[in-house]
Amino acid sequence: IFNVDDNCNENNFFDVYTPADTHIYNMRDILTNDGSPSGVVLPENAYGIVSVGVIQEVGPGFDESTDSLIGNVRILDDAGYEYRTNITADTISGDIEQSFLPQEVTFNFNTATGVTLSDVVGITYAKGDDDDDTPQGEVGMADILDINTGWSVDIFNNNEVVQSCRNVIFACVDQDNPLLEELLEEVAGDDDDDFAASVASFEYGINNAIPHSRGSELLCPANITSEGFVKMRLETRTFNQKRDDIFFIGYIGLNNGNGRGTLDSFWYQNGTFCGTQSFCGQG
Repeated sequence: IFNVDDNCNENNFFDVYTPADTHIYNMRDILTNDGSPSGVVLPENAYGIVSVGVIQEVGPGFDESTDSLIGNVRILDDAGYEYRTNITADTISGDIEQSFLPQEVTFNFNTATGVTLSDVVGITYAKGDDDDDTPQGEVGMADILDINTGWSVDIFNNNEVVQSCRNVIFACVDQDNPLLEELLEEVAGDDDDDFAASVASFEYGINNAIPHSRGSELLCPANITSEGFVKMRLETRTFNQKRDDIFFIGYIGLNNGNGRGTLDSFWYQNGTFCGTQSFCGQG
């Protein structure tokens, strides 16, 4: 569990499942599968990321490909709205030799049913390898100077008229993180990359027409398009690809401030991995 307010330092605990087990984790009172305290107590108003991964498989019928977990998430906001969605996962199991970094992601939006607020959440994370301090297969997010992705952003209206927006960085960071300025300076100062951004965050709003639900930064501050789609293209990661174990997934949430909103994952290319640094087979 990664708390963004706490500089994305992680809170770990182990749990045990048998086939067909189902368990609900309440983030206000986190208990293990057998009902025992997990040892993790989050502060009031905490927000961030929950990552669940199989680290040990015991018993007949298990092999290296048997790491199947499925789940969903429900978020109830004090303001009166809620989100529900299926949990998203990367598609790699076993040893990793390349990142899951889509070169382009898209999502659509509109103001149907009175939508007034948005939450664009981008999760950049690392899965450890033998060359860093993160154990093989375990997730890391706290080191924002080494774990981040930079994107160029465009917004299209329903007539497919495009407006270019600013560059943004997705990292496990908020605007109070003491490393924020250093992150922005290092990205802009990378001699091997012409990418620069003036903002980095864990989540954004879309634009002035559908701002962020908590008043955070916008992907496209000067834009008032109320219906269309956003296209983000990957421009840089961890300062010109200094790591090979970086992954990215994202969600778009839309709500009217009172009632059930929609929360969906970004659209990615359909393809197959074909090399350590490349992603091919777009569809």
